[in-house]
Amino acid sequence: MSIARKRLTPEQSRTAALQAARELLIEFGPQSVTLKAVATRVGRTHANLLHHFGSASGLQRALAAYLAETICNTIGEAVLKSRAGEGNPRDVVDLTFDAFDKEGAGALASWMLISGNEDALDPIVEKIHELVDDLAEGGHDDRTLHENTLELVFLALGDALMGRQ
Repeated sequence: MSIARKRLTPEQSRTAALQAARELLIEFGPQSVTLKAVATRVGRTHANLLHHFGSASGLQRALAAYLAETICNTIGEAVLKSRAGEGNPRDVVDLTFDAFDKEGAGALASWMLISGNEDALDPIVEKIHELVDDLAEGGHDDRTLHENTLELVFLALGDALMGRQ
């Protein structure tokens, strides 16, 4: 007896693949984020994922953008809560460190760079710049917020790649 697969819209299929890729990244590391592994996890074919992402590199780049989007949304909400007195700056720092470590963004970025994907950090950097510009009181000209954010991101990335020691 065969079980019919649910037909997904292209956007649903892409989102399901990115969620599966994120799970694989967190569970097994960046080397596990392959078209075959993601296809298996979502019950789709390798060809289906090729159609959506073009290559393993394209999948990894889309995953980086997906992580950046979801993580920056969460961090943005934490910043706004902190400004409203409902949270504190430590929450923002913890979320940033967790994004690069526990969420796998640091490992994914380094894996992509080592694999020759030189523009691997572009989606992450673009989303962070967008978030900072949105949150900055002086817009893009708020140099202090930009510099503090850059320092925080470098510290979180370094911690994720080399550990606290």
